Amino acid sequence: MEENLSISIANELRKDILRGRLRPGDAIKERDFACKMGVSRTPMREAIRLLGNEGLVELRPSRSPIVANQSKQVVADQIRLLVVLENLSAELACKNATDDDLGRIAGIAETMAAQFDSTDAIDMFEIDMSFHIAVVKASHNGALVETYRTYLQRLWRARFLAASLDPNRKRLIREHRAIVDALLKRDPDAVKKAIQNHLGNLFRDVSNALDREAEERKTSTSVGENK
Repeated sequence: MEENLSISIANELRKDILRGRLRPGDAIKERDFACKMGVSRTPMREAIRLLGNEGLVELRPSRSPIVANQSKQVVADQIRLLVVLENLSAELACKNATDDDLGRIAGIAETMAAQFDSTDAIDMFEIDMSFHIAVVKASHNGALVETYRTYLQRLWRARFLAASLDPNRKRLIREHRAIVDALLKRDPDAVKKAIQNHLGNLFRDVSNALDREAEERKTSTSVGENK
């Protein structure tokens, strides 16, 4: 029960971070947040630790943890690795995926197409990320799946910001379907081309989103100081 509560708390804090209610540099004071959410400090501490493992929160010895603020260089390095991992996963999936694996991936893509306009932005983003995780799982390479999850979690917030900046339904659906079609044909060259088309501008999009957020934060601070 305690573990489930910690996961639930982590989910709520993650959503607050993604929505910008908690911004980079904001302190997450264990006692205050536990009181606010009506829980004890033990599951709150575990929830914060989970978010620290994901890279969303920076844990600091003897000080309150804060919402992480990764540099562009760190984000760029992580994105380059993520794209390499996803390309390798898709190539292996062409060889190793079962029919059930491919059906699951295609089903997620169709769910996104059908529910895009009626689903909350965070929920849709999580469905989108589940699509990419399903592709990686279809590689049937445990080490690859574990490594991919680690870097996907670290880029969770940055990718959500980028997706929010350009929620282009038609493009997203078209690109996901191209990946599905290539996987169904078990064509490694086609699937790598489809992934490159889908993720090729990821760093540019993330960079633009981070710049926009920094500018908004600067403007907000200036307004607050002038009051």
